[in-house]
Amino acid sequence: MCSNNNTAIGRIVQREVWPVCAAYALVGASFGAIAATAGMPWWVAPLMSLTVFAGSAQFAALGIVLAGGGLVAALVGALVINARLMAYGFQARDALGRSRGARLATAHLITDVNTALILREHDSHRRHRLFRQAGLWIFAVWNLSVVAGLLLGDRITDTAALGLDAVLPAILFALARPHLGAPAVRRCALTGAVLAIASAPFVPPGVPVLIALVACLLEAGPSRRFRRPGARS
Repeated sequence: MCSNNNTAIGRIVQREVWPVCAAYALVGASFGAIAATAGMPWWVAPLMSLTVFAGSAQFAALGIVLAGGGLVAALVGALVINARLMAYGFQARDALGRSRGARLATAHLITDVNTALILREHDSHRRHRLFRQAGLWIFAVWNLSVVAGLLLGDRITDTAALGLDAVLPAILFALARPHLGAPAVRRCALTGAVLAIASAPFVPPGVPVLIALVACLLEAGPSRRFRRPGARS
C-alpha cells in the first residue's frame, strides 16, 4: 500500500510539479541575473532565495533596493507580498507535519503550487508527502536556478519576453479547476479573480492575491466555512 502511494505521488509530481519547476527555473535564473548585473554582492541573491523562498517578494525587495529604498522598505514590501502565505498555511496545516519542528521546517516550503495540489487529497498522510515532495522540488530548482542566473550574468534579464507571466497563472488555474464544481466555490473564485485583476495596476505585486482572499471570505459569508472535499460536516 505504501509503495502504491509513493508511486502515485511520484506520478503527480512528474506530471504537475516538473512543468512548474521548468518555469520557475527561468524566473529564478532571471532573478539571479538581475541581481548580478545590479552590482549586488554575489551572496545576496542565493541567501535571499534560501531564506525568503518567494519569487514575487524577492523581485519586489530587489526592485526597492535598486530604486534607492532602504532595507526596512524592502523587508516591509516583501512581508506584505508574502502575507498571503499565512492563509495558505491554515489551508495546509495538516500537511505540514505532526511535531512543531516538522511544521516549522515544512512551512518554509509553502507555495501557491503545492497548496493547490493538496486540495484534491483527502488523506492526511498523502497530503503531507505530496506537499513536502512538491515543495522540495520547487525549492531545489528555484535556488539552483538563481545560482545559474548569477553565473549567466546579463544573458537573461526579461522573463516576460518568454511568456512566463502567463504560464504560471495558467498552471495554477489548471490545478484549481477540479474544485470549481460547486456554485459557491465558483462564485468566490470569480469574485476574487475580478477584484485581483482590477486592483493589479494600482497596488504592489502580491497584494491583489490578498484582496482576492478577503473577497472570497466576504463572499462565503459569516455563516459558512470552507471545507476540503470529502471532509465531514
